[in-house]
Amino acid sequence: MYFNIDAKQANQYDAIVIGSGISGGWAAKELCEKGLRTLVLDRGRNVDHVTDYPTAMKNPWELPHHNRLPPSFREKNPIVSRCYALDEATQQFFTKDDEQPYIQEKPFDWIRAYQVGGKSLLWARQVQRWAKYDFEGPARDGFAVPWPVTYDELAPWYSYVERFAGISGNKDGLDGLPDGEFLPPWELNCVEKHLQQSFKKHYTDRHLIIGRCAHLTKPQPWHTALGRGQCQARHLCYRGCPFGAYFSSQSATLPAARKTGKLTIRPHSVVHSIIYDEKAGKAKGVRIVDANTLETIEYYAKIIFLNASCLASNQILLNSTSNRFSNGLGNDNGMLGHHVAFHNYRGHVYADIDGFEDKYYFGRRPTSGFMPRYQNVHKQETDFLRGYLVAMSAARGGWGSAAGEEGFGAAWKEANAKPGPWHLFVQIQAETIPKYENHVRLSQDKKDKYGIPQLITSIGYDENDEKMLKHFWETNVEMLTKAGCKNIRTIDTKQSPGLDIHEMGGIRMGADPKTSLVNKWNQLHACKNVFVTDGAAMTSISTQNPSLTFMAFTARAANHAVAELKKKNL
Repeated sequence: MYFNIDAKQANQYDAIVIGSGISGGWAAKELCEKGLRTLVLDRGRNVDHVTDYPTAMKNPWELPHHNRLPPSFREKNPIVSRCYALDEATQQFFTKDDEQPYIQEKPFDWIRAYQVGGKSLLWARQVQRWAKYDFEGPARDGFAVPWPVTYDELAPWYSYVERFAGISGNKDGLDGLPDGEFLPPWELNCVEKHLQQSFKKHYTDRHLIIGRCAHLTKPQPWHTALGRGQCQARHLCYRGCPFGAYFSSQSATLPAARKTGKLTIRPHSVVHSIIYDEKAGKAKGVRIVDANTLETIEYYAKIIFLNASCLASNQILLNSTSNRFSNGLGNDNGMLGHHVAFHNYRGHVYADIDGFEDKYYFGRRPTSGFMPRYQNVHKQETDFLRGYLVAMSAARGGWGSAAGEEGFGAAWKEANAKPGPWHLFVQIQAETIPKYENHVRLSQDKKDKYGIPQLITSIGYDENDEKMLKHFWETNVEMLTKAGCKNIRTIDTKQSPGLDIHEMGGIRMGADPKTSLVNKWNQLHACKNVFVTDGAAMTSISTQNPSLTFMAFTARAANHAVAELKKKNL
């Protein structure tokens, strides 16, 4: 027999990270800075900071279709075309529909970004800590399983990742939304401040604040040391930020990891499965398919961090079968792929407001007004479980009396230089309850071009979601009416789950191996050297944007993994 021992040794690392997005980048940074030779595997192409942002500095008229996508693109890509961030200037960062097929048992818009950096190049950059009530929710309200982690345990890690990432925000002193380590905040505009005062006058539980976002308003030395600069308020973020002003893997975590000399990134690496060592009783490596050559290659490491994004991480574990785990790695209880939840964005409210014509605002602020959850925070108060937050912004549109009219000359230019009236946009971000029937699984007969079973999504809304939407419309119409708004319109977008891009669960955290997949340190109960720290590990989803919590859990888990390695427990 011939054993290619040299090849195996060449493919040996201390740690392997699957995925390079928000959580994968953090895993790479922490593991490399702790001295581990770390291999990062990403199924997409490489994207270098600045040089691979080809549209970042272009004006609309410099793009072939003036930043609009032609009908042929939308016809070929109906799923990804529904994403708010997709246009001609950003389309290079989105996975097209035919590049990675999946099966929708129920309508589900799976928005993906297969490249080094993943969706960290495309996220909306809104960040909020969870409160203690969010971690206590399942146990208090009787859904899902209890979180094995408290807010107090995670709080130091929130602070740790906030300082490094750079978070703009105001210390608002709200019980249901903990303050953090903030850079100077952006400001509410004059209409939003009017709404803020109106809500304060009429309600005791509704606080309109400026949104907290991962933008450098005042870079600190550790930011500039990585080449990051101040946010320019351009709101062209989804094209990639050449200033490094918003947090992304390219601008922050991967450069920090690279500075250690311990980082290796391998793009075009489609992960097939995690390899389980039956004798050792733990994982020994990762099997990939090279996206260009379709060659199968194996890499080996002492610990493995799975950060491929929620549904992709579920798919990888489901496909990681062995004699010990016939239904997927770590899946002793049969719950792998189940209890998927998401944020419900279907509710919108639009309104107009008179006055304030002598006021405007500066730049294109990268955040909006934000109203933390005011339902069922301290106790159950409504006919639905949990609650929602509200994003609220005011702006002036319809520039000039001559807007849209053809013309020329000084008078025409003058008419187009005047902003129109003020308008308001309000959006729900509602928590959905993890349910066993909301799940993903592998197809038994359909595979992709890499020989990997396609993922089946079976995820939908329920009665609790509908009740929450009704409450949102009723309460927000009431609030806006009291604030003097007019022409108030409520909209149900009827969008499918997935378009929120906040899917979570399937590999949920818990103390009991009979009802959960990973423990409080994000380790698989049945395979302790595999860590899952992306959205797949979330037990419940709260109302807050999830990315900051992914970062905190990842940093915490990576430090625990290194400590356990030193103790030879892994």
